[in-house]
Amino acid sequence: MLRLIRRILLILFLLALLGAGYALWPRQGDLRTFDPEAAARLETEMWRAYYGHNYQALAGAIYSLHRDVYHFSPGDSAQLAYDSGKAAQLFQPTNGRAEAQVALPWLVKYYTLLRDRSGEAFDPDKAARLELDWWQLRREKATPAQYGVVVAQVAEELFQVQNEHIERAAQLRAEMMEYRDDRRGRMEADDWDHIAQNLIESYRELKTGVARSP
Repeated sequence: MLRLIRRILLILFLLALLGAGYALWPRQGDLRTFDPEAAARLETEMWRAYYGHNYQALAGAIYSLHRDVYHFSPGDSAQLAYDSGKAAQLFQPTNGRAEAQVALPWLVKYYTLLRDRSGEAFDPDKAARLELDWWQLRREKATPAQYGVVVAQVAEELFQVQNEHIERAAQLRAEMMEYRDDRRGRMEADDWDHIAQNLIESYRELKTGVARSP
């Protein structure tokens, strides 16, 4: 009986070890060969969670985006979700560019890990500053055309490529941000579905724009 218990404990230990290895072992994600519909649906969830101040749901959607859509390890996906979610949480109550800088270190951490685990060769500090810039531009009543340019610049930095597909993808996202802003406090299910459908098109354009050459 004692021998059986030892065997069971050994098996459980090995299973736990394998599970931890699967979750935490670093592996390369892929930011270019994603499913546009899945990415758009999860981004829509992220928007709903952020504007609803539901940071737990926000982190969950970010985690799913990186694990299920971009294929990062569960451990890296959790860290990416924590860093970017923390940046958003800290940014939300700020007033002005000086206060908004509190989010920057978390964005740098996020983009540094994203670079290290994705195989891309961008500057995480530059990407983080561009990201924070368009967040703040929206607060400063910039038009979608204006902050859409900076949204595109983030993608151009990440993928080191410029083309009309990336620009179109960014403008569609910016237009949907304005759509949400125009309906703040009275968003209905149909409105969120409208945003999701347009984000699907945005991600399709992005995928075309960043596809690797054959």
